[in-house]
Amino acid sequence: MVTQNFGIRGLGSAAAAGLAFAAGALALLTAQQRKYHEQRLRVEQQRMHFHLLSRAMDDPDLAAVMSTVDLSAEPAENRPALRRQYLFANAWYTNTLQLYRTGNVNSQELHGHLRVICQSGIFRDYWEATRHHRESLPYSSQEARVGRLVDGLIRDLEEASTDEWWVVGEPPVE
Repeated sequence: MVTQNFGIRGLGSAAAAGLAFAAGALALLTAQQRKYHEQRLRVEQQRMHFHLLSRAMDDPDLAAVMSTVDLSAEPAENRPALRRQYLFANAWYTNTLQLYRTGNVNSQELHGHLRVICQSGIFRDYWEATRHHRESLPYSSQEARVGRLVDGLIRDLEEASTDEWWVVGEPPVE
């Protein structure tokens, strides 16, 4: 009489390896899905941020709510325009930061984008006016590191002895 064995013992090493591979693949897929979901949420948050900034730039009453920069030293008639400019500077910087966070640019490309942004005197004024905002960031956070990069670029540009701004500052080493 012949006995059939359908148990695990009869699977052999090839089947065990196949199960291990399948388990690993499932774990990898789960991790990728989680990362994709986090990335999608970040993009949605970014979209909302830009929507709010756009509305604030279009409406001085909303801009006054969103902007926490003290403009009391400015003439009253200049405040709405300056507030919109600062909000736009924030949107421009945030967009560049998001390009880096999502991997669309590497750290050297980020450096190049920020060097262009720092050419704007209004952006430099905005950056100085919002310095206290960045002081609360954890020192090791990505945003704090990028903020220090901008600080260094602005310092390098102000101290540069050349008008060739595109060569000022050392790009980070990857």
